Amino acid sequence: MRDLKDLGTLLLGFMPWLLFLFLSGHTLASLEYAIIISLIASITFGFSELRHGYILQWGTLLFFCLCVILINLLKVIWVAAHMDLLANATLTSIMWLSIAVGKPFALQYAQRDLPRKAWGDPKVIKGCLFITLVWACLMTLSVLVSLVHRSSVVHVPEWIYFYVTLCIILTGLIITTLFKRKKRLQRERAGTGS
Repeated sequence: MRDLKDLGTLLLGFMPWLLFLFLSGHTLASLEYAIIISLIASITFGFSELRHGYILQWGTLLFFCLCVILINLLKVIWVAAHMDLLANATLTSIMWLSIAVGKPFALQYAQRDLPRKAWGDPKVIKGCLFITLVWACLMTLSVLVSLVHRSSVVHVPEWIYFYVTLCIILTGLIITTLFKRKKRLQRERAGTGS
């Protein structure tokens, strides 16, 4: 049950991005709708994280605010036409930036469930850095998929790109969930002396 709770918390952190992926569609109207929904979701689902300065949530909010301005208000069609690449590049940048500033986004989420004395534990920091690196690498792969999509090198149906991106996200969710489960079981075994 704990694994499902952890997965749900993780999904809430990415909810604006997931909504955007599923709602953006192939028309300007559907893109504008998806941007508004994702902006609202970033505030609604991430309010607590925004108050606590979570890098992922602030980056998400800023991205969708910029999208509202550039696409919904100013109708910058170039941005709309390259939205998959821009969204993936933004999410990737947020993750790599969180590593660069020494605050891996996964650590901010882990601190929510850990006692304060464990926040500086090198094992916790190393584990959170690992998870953040996994996500940063997976999202970098998404950027590469978007670049291939934009190129004339490979011609495959549009839906293939959607499902490849979805598989990349699912891979991140699975790795994160399994890693957290493994670490929790190790802590429980160490606590019982097994």
